[in-house]
Amino acid sequence: MNTGSSLPRDSFSTKFGVIAAAAGSAIGLGNIWRFPYETGVNGGGAFLVIYLLCILIIGLPVMISEFLIGRSAQRNPYGAFKLLAPGKPWYLIGLMGVLAAFMILAFYTVVAGWTLEYIYQSFMGSLKGKDPVQLKQMFDNFRYDSYRPVLWFAIFIILTGWVVIAGIKNGIEKYTKILMPLLLLMLISMAVYVLTLPGASAGLEFLFKPDFSKITPEVILKALGQAFFSLSIGMGTLITYGSYIKKKENLSGTALSVVGFDTFIAVLAGIAIFPAIFALTSVENFDVTRLADEGLVFITLPSILYSVPGGQILSTMFFILLAVAALTSTISVLEVIVTYFVEELKLVRRKATIVAVGSVSVLGVLSVLFTGVFSFLNFTSANILLPLGGFFIVLFVGWFLSRKVTQDELTNNGTVRARMLPVYLFLVRFIAPIAIAIVFLYGLLN
Repeated sequence: MNTGSSLPRDSFSTKFGVIAAAAGSAIGLGNIWRFPYETGVNGGGAFLVIYLLCILIIGLPVMISEFLIGRSAQRNPYGAFKLLAPGKPWYLIGLMGVLAAFMILAFYTVVAGWTLEYIYQSFMGSLKGKDPVQLKQMFDNFRYDSYRPVLWFAIFIILTGWVVIAGIKNGIEKYTKILMPLLLLMLISMAVYVLTLPGASAGLEFLFKPDFSKITPEVILKALGQAFFSLSIGMGTLITYGSYIKKKENLSGTALSVVGFDTFIAVLAGIAIFPAIFALTSVENFDVTRLADEGLVFITLPSILYSVPGGQILSTMFFILLAVAALTSTISVLEVIVTYFVEELKLVRRKATIVAVGSVSVLGVLSVLFTGVFSFLNFTSANILLPLGGFFIVLFVGWFLSRKVTQDELTNNGTVRARMLPVYLFLVRFIAPIAIAIVFLYGLLN
């Protein structure tokens, strides 16, 4: 069976471009904020150990599966399943991925816009001297009683579209090759600085010295959920990016590099944040659960960062970090929609990008104006569409896709050795579906 596409397609020009773009998709607000929070409320070092195991056992095989589907078909998620499983309803998984991309981009870009507001406020010194109560009032006034969230949303979605409209090589690859090293440089600089603060060693001990008595079934489930969602699994992004990977690239090695970079950034964010928290004079009374929703990162963290020397610089750098991480993610999600429009609706890339940005903007503005819409998009995509997408993807690769297609992709048609192929197939056939199903049910019931 010829699984390739006869359509002329853009592609990544270098392996670093592939890794930068795919890692940019995975690395977002969740890595720099959600991972430290989940680590903080779930036992510190013990959570980190479980998280790393989940990344290796579940996250890596699922990412390889998505890359494999995309490159073997060289199509968007919908087109890939139609080509690989003609006459079968597997294409619905691809449609679900495109729908998830619409919903995620709409609410995620709203939060991304908040980072621009806080870069401005931090740079101007407006956060200085405010306690958490005052910062909460400031955030509420910004979010609910001003036009600025719509303005920042518009700026962020237009910036995202500007990158995507240029294509893969001259747009996504070009800019992620700049943004990802910039993100890494800023995060390392922030981590190095906070490690010089008094009490920083206590933060490192909390992060890297596991207390296994804190491990519970709930902690394991949360670690698995964090591993799953941090890698952008199930939304079609990795299938889409996989379709742009050249046949000469080693898929397993590329996936391992992306997973490693994503995990390194998450851990580095923990190194940058926990020493700052533990540097507070009242550290023994600090409750890390105060970091526990999408708004409180804009409330509690400024009060933490401003309480240490150089707080204004640290705070500004942190929100720039968030903005860069968010942009690399919104670029990848928009590409899912644009590729679908180009290949299935036969639109040119420029028109497809404009239509995608316009349609997502309608949903995004609604999520700015109505918190119920925001919550619905967040819950439905994160708790239903993504885990379902990941579940059916591993079932498809593990039980439906021919072993020859899988083996050809993972060995580059026999030119690369794939010693771990039996282990990979065992994981995607048995372990990953069960684990994802548990996360899915847990997400629905909690």
